[in-house]
Amino acid sequence: MDMVGLIIQLLSGAAGGNIAGAVLKKFDLGPVGNSIVGILGGGLGGQILQMLGAGGMGAAAGAASGLDIGAIVANVAGGGVGGGVLLAIVGAIRQQMQK
Repeated sequence: MDMVGLIIQLLSGAAGGNIAGAVLKKFDLGPVGNSIVGILGGGLGGQILQMLGAGGMGAAAGAASGLDIGAIVANVAGGGVGGGVLLAIVGAIRQQMQK
């Protein structure tokens, strides 16, 4: 894994967490909480996608800089979805614990 890909995943995770928090109001953790959980989810989501072979690593390994469009799109998608999913999970757990 290259650092640029990881940074893209983390930033996309933060954005995905904040978007999920805005859409799913009952799971919202606030801007900082959404960002932190999104960053964690972005890193995890991107890693899981790469383990499944959908993370664009084959294309990135063949490219000289690792910044081909396929790898960037895969990192953004994996990070954003991972951040949103983890936020929904953490928000649901938090909501259940408050009852």
